[in-house]
Amino acid sequence: MKGNDKASISLRKIVCISIIFIFILSVGVMAGNVSLRNVKIVLSSGYEMDILTTKTSVKEILEENHIVLLEDEKVTPDTSEELSDNNTIIISKESEDVEVSDKVEKSSEVTTEDILDNYSKITEKIVVEQETIPYETITKDVTTGSGTKQNRVVQQGKNGIREITYRVKYQNGEEIEKTKISSKVVKKPVDKIVEVRTKQVTTRGGSRTTYNGGKWSYSASELDLLCAITAQECNSSYTGALAVITTACNRTQSSSWRRYGSDPLSQYKAPSQFCYSIDSHWRKRLNGNYPSYVKQAVLDALNGKRNHSYLSFRAAGYHSGEIIGGNVYFNSL
Repeated sequence: MKGNDKASISLRKIVCISIIFIFILSVGVMAGNVSLRNVKIVLSSGYEMDILTTKTSVKEILEENHIVLLEDEKVTPDTSEELSDNNTIIISKESEDVEVSDKVEKSSEVTTEDILDNYSKITEKIVVEQETIPYETITKDVTTGSGTKQNRVVQQGKNGIREITYRVKYQNGEEIEKTKISSKVVKKPVDKIVEVRTKQVTTRGGSRTTYNGGKWSYSASELDLLCAITAQECNSSYTGALAVITTACNRTQSSSWRRYGSDPLSQYKAPSQFCYSIDSHWRKRLNGNYPSYVKQAVLDALNGKRNHSYLSFRAAGYHSGEIIGGNVYFNSL
């Protein structure tokens, strides 16, 4: 009997030890199956916090960390959901979502046509335009004495032309940019010239003409005009000036030239003959702006002195004949 009792006690010990071993092993297995997670929680203020938890429910994680949602806050994932694979919980304001939806709604109002218009192709062209350059009016005072004044247009004005080159950009057929590249004058304007002059009144005294030479008398202003025209034709010497006035005097004796006038001044004023009707350069010589020998040559010619018998002259080199004072004389009486 004693032997059986000992055997029974040993068996109970073995059973108890086995039970204890199995319990310890089960607890170890259960502990091994529980894992910790590193979770990031982003608050609506932007603050981030990292926590360790064994929880997987979003609601339980928030409660475990004493985080209470406000009325205008929402959480992602929702409190009814399990933690997502990225182990992140984001708390945000409801108003932020409203702003985002507003932006989306406003963006949806932009049509495809609007977008295409903004990206329409831009074309570029080189454009040349012309503009008028107005002429200027120049007034010259060439009056002499205190007589009645009158205006005379001696040169008509003409507008000029300027060409301007632009680089122009177009989009949807409309000009959006215009840049000036260059500018050039293709036609210069011509000034209008108006002269203010003293109205001349002829007060020539009696005159007599003889075949051997005429003698004429003129007023002071007419004599000044005779000298100015003579000096413009030739003022290089007394001989040259006398040759010019002699030509006018000779013409008064020629039947073919007499139609232009019976005295030297009328011959000087004949259309397209002397410089009087061709240009106005002689005007600058009025009021005694000529050498004294020119006046002496004119006075001598008016009193019958001659130094040739020709009816025409040109600048030397433009005709053949006798050269006197830089002019060549031809076509005798």
